[in-house]
Amino acid sequence: MADTPHAYPPAEIEARLSRDLPRWRYQDGTLHRRYETHGWKGTVLVIGAIGHLAEAAWHHPDISASWGWVEIRLSTHDAGGGITDRDFALAAKIEDVVGWQPGLEGQGLEGTPNANPRFAYIKYD
Repeated sequence: MADTPHAYPPAEIEARLSRDLPRWRYQDGTLHRRYETHGWKGTVLVIGAIGHLAEAAWHHPDISASWGWVEIRLSTHDAGGGITDRDFALAAKIEDVVGWQPGLEGQGLEGTPNANPRFAYIKYD
């Protein structure tokens, strides 16, 4: 049986978020992030991306959603609901994928057209 993962104290969580994941918050004992979308299509796409990453990592967040937003909360049940390296790792991967803007990389992928709002799906911070 695997060892219980190390849960970080709140001060270390806040410091690590500030340093590594500035758009995430420590709220109600979880790592928390809200993504704003341009509507239902964007909301469903964000949920699908997060769902894929979470299942592949075998770490399952709480997700809330509505027409123009998705909220995610991470904690580790094996650590009594505390915040562990698992939570930070999944949060970083989610941030990489959901926040990806290919048009800024200049490698042949232009991203969704900014000039036409019908193609927009996520509101980048």
